[in-house]
Amino acid sequence: MNKEQARLQHPAWKKWGPYVSARQWGTVREDYSADGNAWEYTTHDMARSKAWRWGEDGIAGISDDQQLLCFAIALWNKQDPIIKERYFGLNGHEGNHGEDVKELYYYLDSTPTHSYMQMLYKYPQQAFPYNELVTENRRRGKQDPEFELLDTGIFNDDAYFDVFVEYAKADTDDLLVKLTIHNRGREAASLHVLPTLWFRNTWDWGYDSDMPVLTQTGDGIIQADHKILGHYELYCEQGPELLFTGNETNMPRLHQFDDGKRFYKDGINDYLVHGRQEAVNPGKEGTKAAANYEVTIAAGAACTIRLRLTKDGAAQPFADFDTVFAARREEADLFYAGLQQSLPADEKRIQRQAFAGMLWNKQFYYYYVSQWLQGDPAQPAPPPQRLRGRNSDWKHLNNEDIISMPDKWEYPWYAAWDLAFHCIPLAMVDSAFAKDQLSLLTREWYMHPNGELPAYEWALSDVNPPVHAWATYHVFQLDREQNGGKGDIAFLESVFHKLLLNFTWWVNRKDANGNNIFEGGFLGLDNIGVFDRNTRLPAGNHMEQADGTSWMAMYCLSMLRISLELARHNKVYADMATKFFEHFLYIACAINRTIGEEDTGLWDEEDGFFYDQLRLTCNGVMKMKVRSMVGLIPLFAVAVLDEEIFSAHPEFTARLKWFLDFRPDLASLVSRWYEKGSGEKHLLSLLRGHRMKRILHRMLDETEFLSDYGIRSLSKYYEAHPYEFRLNGNSFSVSYAPGESSTGLFGGNSNWRGPVWMPVNYLIIESLRHFHHYYGDDFKVEYPTRSGVYLTLEQIAAELGKRLLRLFLRDEQGRRPVFGQCEKLQQDPHFRDYILFYEYFHGDNGRGAGAAHQTGWTGLIVRLMGQQFF
Repeated sequence: MNKEQARLQHPAWKKWGPYVSARQWGTVREDYSADGNAWEYTTHDMARSKAWRWGEDGIAGISDDQQLLCFAIALWNKQDPIIKERYFGLNGHEGNHGEDVKELYYYLDSTPTHSYMQMLYKYPQQAFPYNELVTENRRRGKQDPEFELLDTGIFNDDAYFDVFVEYAKADTDDLLVKLTIHNRGREAASLHVLPTLWFRNTWDWGYDSDMPVLTQTGDGIIQADHKILGHYELYCEQGPELLFTGNETNMPRLHQFDDGKRFYKDGINDYLVHGRQEAVNPGKEGTKAAANYEVTIAAGAACTIRLRLTKDGAAQPFADFDTVFAARREEADLFYAGLQQSLPADEKRIQRQAFAGMLWNKQFYYYYVSQWLQGDPAQPAPPPQRLRGRNSDWKHLNNEDIISMPDKWEYPWYAAWDLAFHCIPLAMVDSAFAKDQLSLLTREWYMHPNGELPAYEWALSDVNPPVHAWATYHVFQLDREQNGGKGDIAFLESVFHKLLLNFTWWVNRKDANGNNIFEGGFLGLDNIGVFDRNTRLPAGNHMEQADGTSWMAMYCLSMLRISLELARHNKVYADMATKFFEHFLYIACAINRTIGEEDTGLWDEEDGFFYDQLRLTCNGVMKMKVRSMVGLIPLFAVAVLDEEIFSAHPEFTARLKWFLDFRPDLASLVSRWYEKGSGEKHLLSLLRGHRMKRILHRMLDETEFLSDYGIRSLSKYYEAHPYEFRLNGNSFSVSYAPGESSTGLFGGNSNWRGPVWMPVNYLIIESLRHFHHYYGDDFKVEYPTRSGVYLTLEQIAAELGKRLLRLFLRDEQGRRPVFGQCEKLQQDPHFRDYILFYEYFHGDNGRGAGAAHQTGWTGLIVRLMGQQFF
């Protein structure tokens, strides 16, 4: 066990981490409006002056696990109209493709205990082009590309600073901070570097009036005293000027109201930028403080600033500073070496940064819906409309935890299915954290009393694909492998019991006719449908979804696997395994064939594909015959049961035999149930071999789904032949859009009409490997379609994995597809090896699109490197 693995055994090592959000403004939590317009209620311009209620944001920020005391960096190049305390970006109404951060920063390294962390922020030396970014993006339409920070030309002459931020822990409450600022320009340049320490405002809301305090106690020393945290000191080498203010809302600026206070959150900004001496406290105390380093750096040179935040003080804070940093970096290298055996150098770099992004995207997430709706005792009462508005039926929800975020700027809130995918790669480095995350969403202060899982804060009642059971079983397996074959049965059993409630919610709420054909709405695939799949249709008509039904079949199989695992320790669970086996067969029957005289399944024999369909009140159906990811998701519902399972669980086996004898019609729908495959295995799947081959014929066709970089979410066929659908005199169409969304539908900020999405690609690869496990090497499919080359399903899975990895790797010309046509990113030595893990990828050229730091589910790429998938 190496040093970092040993630290993982002690939770105290995670007390401090990167738990500060990258954006608090524009979030639902901070929205107290009557109309629920979160983007307009709090803005980037307000952020420097407003004390937040539910969390804090900052650049490279860290905090304790209750986010009581925070630390982050701020910068001022003497040209900007404000100091840079947080990342700038466009809100959902300003960007031509929705919200979008307009900064360049990279997460480069982190151990799972955050004993060592590194990130990079690129700060221009000219005035930051705030107005240009807003104006130009507003001018552009949905058919135009986004206007990015690099497009402004501000980096063309290399007049910028590379600000490397590193943290190393000497102990659980002893943090070393190193800031290394490089001047990449051709001339000397100066800036203010402002390491900032502050308390989250917990005293202005009417629950706790005890105010903590920061005070100067010596040359370059800030003392922090808090009744819960205790006593900390921040030591600032070189004795900089220390500036103190209050983490208080500037009421005069934001609301034209004089509240009698003197020192506000933006006081340090006003002191530096506007020369207002009275904006900071001459008494050298407050709840927010910064060390003011004014430095001039020669062209091509660098300077280093060292700080130490430690509990109860240190006599010689910098005596062992370099030794500790060197040790933590070496230990981080040793920790990751075990995961990088035999990987080429470029893959090692990608993997290390992917893990770093996932670990940096942890966040303290605080949202108590009941208090949020009612307002706080010391604040004005919110508008009464809120009590019937967004999330008003989730009053039980009380979140106050460290949670894995999709992207702490664009998505600074958890999402149920994103989180499930996050936990797979996270389990490779910290299985305890992955297990805690999966348990969290099933706790009673998260899960709705009716069994629904919270989707995300914009609409807690939205419905994400039910992948929680799948992720739970996979994390259990990974954890068992890491612990010498000893599985955490208590974790598996606890989550399983809560998922029973969620499964029942799905059956009761999302199967309108009780016929095992499911709806669900977006199901995470926001704009993939012909029209808004979240909208209630008129006159009792409703949508029956191929993906919703297939996700439920997958849910059944995941719960079946968990039941059988638990039955090894408690025979009672064999009955539950039978229940999910039978339910799977009912769904397989419903999706595949005629259910009743007037009913049809979702398979289209003519096209060889699964489609959504409209169920009309007149008992008719209308198929949405558009070839999309919706029709590939039936592949995911697959499981292979070894003969050993049946011998180990005789009660389960006996019940299955009775059921299959009683309902041979259902058994015949499951691929070759009565035939044994290679190695005495049995296959559970929605697809017989023939139907699977027909779907794969489409999926592996380069003129349809198969791109050089994975499987597209919509067939490329619709680029030249848009799909048209008419209903009640209205016309709807779907066109192939390989990059950002070309329509404003459903917010317009994500696109499932063509790009490559990592999570569903990952599930395709996993499913093909399950099918190969049953069918073996004799079962081959043409790859690509019409190539004349036939490969096993395992070989095809490996080839798809290579295509996904190709997104990030340098090609023969040294270019990374993820960077698109941006020459600065492709060629510049200070850019080309820093990877961004985007939300999704252009279906034709692999360029990254959507959120730029969504390492959460795009981090699944680490499972496709070498043999990590197994």
